[in-house]
Amino acid sequence: MLKINDKSPDFSGYTANGEIISSNDFAGKWLVVYFYPKDNTSGCTKEACSFRDGMEEITKLGAVVIGISPDSPLSHKKFIEKFNLNFYLISDESKEICQKFYTIGEKSMYGKKYIGVIRSTFIISPDGIIKYANYKVKPENHAQQIIEELKKLQND
Repeated sequence: MLKINDKSPDFSGYTANGEIISSNDFAGKWLVVYFYPKDNTSGCTKEACSFRDGMEEITKLGAVVIGISPDSPLSHKKFIEKFNLNFYLISDESKEICQKFYTIGEKSMYGKKYIGVIRSTFIISPDGIIKYANYKVKPENHAQQIIEELKKLQND
């Protein structure tokens, strides 16, 4: 698991529009990177809409939000359009980025165990250092928690 004050792994991936973006594109800015299991599922939709609704305040704090899941760019495009999302989604079909952030692990649904994406969020400082790492994210009102963390971090 990544911890506070670890250097953030570099990553890049395809957006919903088929463009490649990289963590290096945002050097010098606060970066909120969140990992989620699947587009258009109830928890992931709640979390994405929470970020959508908090984007004005997050932007005022100088931060950029990137959501990452194993879904395809086309799936992300539909998800963005359906819920009017206003931040980047990166496709990680190979789960390479998930592995760099240690967000793949054992999960359980209806008593069955399987390997999947662990809902996780990281705040990365403008100099590329992890300042917040949460591997047990609850999707409801998640953006508000991140806004509070950003405010704390920027006042330190």
